[in-house]
Amino acid sequence: MRGMLSFLILFLLSKKPMHGDQIAEEIGKRKGSKPSPGTIYPALKCLKEADLIKEKKSGKTITYSLTDQGKQALKTAKQQFCRTFVDVINQ
Repeated sequence: MRGMLSFLILFLLSKKPMHGDQIAEEIGKRKGSKPSPGTIYPALKCLKEADLIKEKKSGKTITYSLTDQGKQALKTAKQQFCRTFVDVINQ
């Protein structure tokens, strides 16, 4: 897993399953601007190919959720994030 976008997507999906536009809306609330579909969907595709998320289709709607591997990847990413940025935040 690479990048802040992937981290945010995994974090959001750890709270509840969501479809792509919901994910973009939630990221927009946190960052101040909503990412485009051209940003969100390639990231979702990469996460799915890495078996970190799975999708469930219902009509035209695709809902994404974490796999067990995705839950573990998020846990690892949180630990790495804390180790990387704790000094920056504390200074």
